[in-house]
Amino acid sequence: MLRIGALIPALLLLAPAWSGGASDKAVLIELDQITAQASGVSAGGAVVVGTLQIGAFYWMPTTGAIYAGGLAALKVSRDGKVIVGQALGPGPTTQAGIWQRGTEWRLLGSFPNALPCDASLSLATDTSRDGRVVVGYARNGCTLAHAFRWEESTGMVDLGSSVTGRGSLALGVSADGQIAVGYQEQATGFVEGTKWVGTRQERVPGPDGFVGIANAANADGSIIVGRQCRPTSDELGEPDFQTAWVWTQDGTQCLAAPRLRPSPGPLIIVEANSTSDDGRVIGGGQAVASSPDSDAIVWLDRRPAYLKEFLQVNGVPDAFATWVNTGSIKGVSPDGRVLVGSGAAADGFRGYIVVLGSSRVMP
Repeated sequence: MLRIGALIPALLLLAPAWSGGASDKAVLIELDQITAQASGVSAGGAVVVGTLQIGAFYWMPTTGAIYAGGLAALKVSRDGKVIVGQALGPGPTTQAGIWQRGTEWRLLGSFPNALPCDASLSLATDTSRDGRVVVGYARNGCTLAHAFRWEESTGMVDLGSSVTGRGSLALGVSADGQIAVGYQEQATGFVEGTKWVGTRQERVPGPDGFVGIANAANADGSIIVGRQCRPTSDELGEPDFQTAWVWTQDGTQCLAAPRLRPSPGPLIIVEANSTSDDGRVIGGGQAVASSPDSDAIVWLDRRPAYLKEFLQVNGVPDAFATWVNTGSIKGVSPDGRVLVGSGAAADGFRGYIVVLGSSRVMP
């Protein structure tokens, strides 16, 4: 395992991992800064972005984590030049924002005449490969939020809601900017996995007719991943939260956790948060609802493994040895080589970067 900062020269020895070469063994990099939680990664893993306790950061192998201002960085364009997240707006509001190195955060505002919920007005959750399309959600008071799609020529476009008076959120966008994914709230209060082709809303079909929240899409939106594969699948008709899912044009496949976690109390939720372009590498986690207790999961060709156990049998025997938990994988590079996420280290929440090797033994 490597720690950023004093080991920059060692990182340079890992250059093949970022330039297309393949090492037999995996590499785990822990971010030095406490509270630096990684959530997005560029093509090839050359730029990683995330959020500090206050403010955004970006990381590169030769620099370590660099403070980027704003409030949060969630994703980065594939070329590593455009970061999206949230920044302080005029007055007390927080708004969806875009940041490029050497510039101030550009605020995207909200829909016309929208009101914030407390201080929150909008949030940018993802961007296209070139940073020209941004998606997220904007609020109108504390009772309603709608998904949005933004680009320079149109400004912020309200993707609306197919259910009167109910909310929608966009959480991801395909690299080509054509497909946004997220959820639509139903009259019952349940949220259904949704995609927007341009501005046209479509539900994501599942084994039981629909699925839960859609979190991310691949380059052209032909692969979508999310949480809650079978919302009403068990014998009692209760929602099954311990399966994530992956959708392709051939249908939806449920993604199991390596092991079920029994819980007589809080829900245990399994979710897929990001996918490689070919869908062979998917990252996510298994978490206790409303709790920091979570274990990162990587699915390789749909087979699940806890990230800690996977690393321990793939060249990093002391992986996360002192950590409380591994949290969740939030980003997967388009080629599936680099994973980023964050968990609970011994000294606080911390981000990590994993470079997968060519040898991938499942525990």
